[in-house]
Amino acid sequence: MTTKLKLLIVEDESAILQGLVDVFIFHGFDVDSADDGKIGLQKALSREYALILLDVMLPHIDGFTICNKIREQDKQQPIIMLTAKSSEEDIIMGLTLGADDYIAKPFSVRELVLRVNTVLKRSELPGYATPILQIGKVEIDTANLIQLNTDNPHSFSRRELDILFFLQSHSQRPVSREELLEQVWGYKQADVIETRTVDIHIAKLRRKIEIDPKQPKYLVTVRGEGYRLVP
Repeated sequence: MTTKLKLLIVEDESAILQGLVDVFIFHGFDVDSADDGKIGLQKALSREYALILLDVMLPHIDGFTICNKIREQDKQQPIIMLTAKSSEEDIIMGLTLGADDYIAKPFSVRELVLRVNTVLKRSELPGYATPILQIGKVEIDTANLIQLNTDNPHSFSRRELDILFFLQSHSQRPVSREELLEQVWGYKQADVIETRTVDIHIAKLRRKIEIDPKQPKYLVTVRGEGYRLVP
């Protein structure tokens, strides 16, 4: 008997919540839910979930705060943010706090299921056997997802390391946005997916590894071709 993966859906709009519960039960998941931020946080911290779908606007405790609290306890927990706000500032906030992905309302059920499955099926990229990843003067502890050799260390998400490892393994050439979506996120039709996820992750990484993120030396843009991690 195959054990079902357990999801937690935290969403305060009852119609959306019930619809999402039904969709993921149909797709073979064991689904837990909460319609309140306080209850959602309690469940997230007290039980094990394969993935958490987390709305931003919630009663009592907002999704950003919940995401931050989860990350303080578990840096590995897969989280996808659901947001009615599609501004870049809100997206950056969610990803900065450690969300693996975001999806803006209104969304298609097909795309949401795709996002969930691709986050769950993290690419098995080369490099994780390396205990320390060094980029310039930045050293990253790949097991604990944290920067070394500094008094104010940055923490890194697993997705950010996925990107860095993939770029490092192809450092002899630029890597396109579409290739990153296909190889790191696992999207099979990256050319038709409307998302700024790659751009936002690159911007976040530059703030962590570059001395001047506006004039990057290591994670550079190759105009018209994509991104390259300079050895």
